[in-house]
Amino acid sequence: MTKELSMRRTSKRLWLAAGLVAVLVWPGVAVAASTVTGTVTFAGKPPALKPLAMEAEPVCHKKHSGKPAPNEALVLGSGSTMGNIIVWVSKGLPAGKTWPAPSTPVVLDQDGCVYKPHVMGIMVGQTYRVLNNDGILHNIHTLPKINPAFNRGQPATVKEMTTTFPKPENMFQVKCDVHPWMSAYIGVFTHPFFSVTGTDGKFTISNLDAGSYEITAWHEKLGTQTASVTVGASDTKTQDFKFAVPAAK
Repeated sequence: MTKELSMRRTSKRLWLAAGLVAVLVWPGVAVAASTVTGTVTFAGKPPALKPLAMEAEPVCHKKHSGKPAPNEALVLGSGSTMGNIIVWVSKGLPAGKTWPAPSTPVVLDQDGCVYKPHVMGIMVGQTYRVLNNDGILHNIHTLPKINPAFNRGQPATVKEMTTTFPKPENMFQVKCDVHPWMSAYIGVFTHPFFSVTGTDGKFTISNLDAGSYEITAWHEKLGTQTASVTVGASDTKTQDFKFAVPAAK
């Protein structure tokens, strides 16, 4: 290889690299790398919720060391942070843009006559996998208003069932017709921009394009809250939410 040819190839590689960088950072080109994060907290004195009494089902009662299981309608962490809050992008996503459903299923487990997780999100067409780890009869019964309902018994011999949801739908309840204290909630989305808080109250919604969005936070008893957030390319914005029990009228 001559010195002249080597210099030409080096120059070509540098030109290609420079072009790639220009595509990535060229002014006015949005990069899908923005994030909205925040913490959800509870304001005021929390109400005293009755625990889940399941003495009628000895197998499950034993799984909780013979004690009532905590009520998951209000789950608080240190500093009154709130778990079981789902937060999603409710407005502002690009019109006409689509996102494929993940191949990994969303899993709902029935363990100790409790649904785990209590709140979840799923994408349209994504597999919803229902497990039965109790070794007793359960019944999975979804209560949507838009999607077809799924209502099937799951005896001890059936360890797994699956279904999908064909249409987007905001939060709806999942219940067990055998054990009336069992309850969970699921939302169906056309996009992956949703997050459920743990007991630390934190949520993160990543990989957004630069733009202005409406963010919705939902709690099963305290309703919804919305906020407007604008993010630039490769930007991170914080948006916190605070829920409280409405004052008595």
